[in-house]
Amino acid sequence: MEELKSLQLEFEWILQKEVLLVLKQLHDILVECAHRFPVPLHGNDGKKVDKFVLTSAPEQLKVVVTLTGDSITSADINFKVQRQQNVIQRTSITQDFPWKIQQVQDAANHLQQAINHIDNVDANYNFKSSEEVLHILSNILGALQRGKTSLVVPKKKPIDELMKSRNMKSLSPNLPEDLAISFYIQSHKLIFAAYQLTNNQGTMKFESTQAECSVPWLNEVLVLFTVALTLCQQLKDKISVFSQYKDFTVGNEAATALSY
Repeated sequence: MEELKSLQLEFEWILQKEVLLVLKQLHDILVECAHRFPVPLHGNDGKKVDKFVLTSAPEQLKVVVTLTGDSITSADINFKVQRQQNVIQRTSITQDFPWKIQQVQDAANHLQQAINHIDNVDANYNFKSSEEVLHILSNILGALQRGKTSLVVPKKKPIDELMKSRNMKSLSPNLPEDLAISFYIQSHKLIFAAYQLTNNQGTMKFESTQAECSVPWLNEVLVLFTVALTLCQQLKDKISVFSQYKDFTVGNEAATALSY
């Protein structure tokens, strides 16, 4: 009985004090993360411009890229293809037709969602049950996991979809029909890939060559995503322990933190 009473007191302290403290911490971390993004998000203007050089030895390819926000606003692209090593393919991207990297905007949208879930909870709100807290934490965790995954796991596109993509129209001059390129993000790296297609008895096959470079702000964003996910998961685990005691609530009045 004594043990249950002390558990009840601990539960009340967590719900009334710790949850709001952790939500405040999470909010600070996520706003910090938002300010590292190169797109307008939570008060930052998103006008970040970075220049990178991507190369692959031995002189297979060289790409000089300007990354502005979530788009490549200029690029000089030179690469050799497997079967014509003496031919260098040259093309470029100009500011008139930037190449959009959707992963950045997707991650930013999910991050904004996570911040909104916290903003929807009044700073002086009194939580009454573990279910209520778990519901909010699950929403935040879901948004953060989707945001991080947007950057860490690029969506694989079939080669024909890649060739017909809007981004391929950014290239000047256009590439021959058996060649395609892509820019994408994987973890903290910007990756350029060039593909050469062959039609083998009706089956499309391709060979690829690629180069990558590290993007400093991506590294910072991923660290903050990970810190926030860990903090959120730890609180969820702690609350989950108490949720097995179904009669543990604070006070008698039912209330909710948000309209679900």
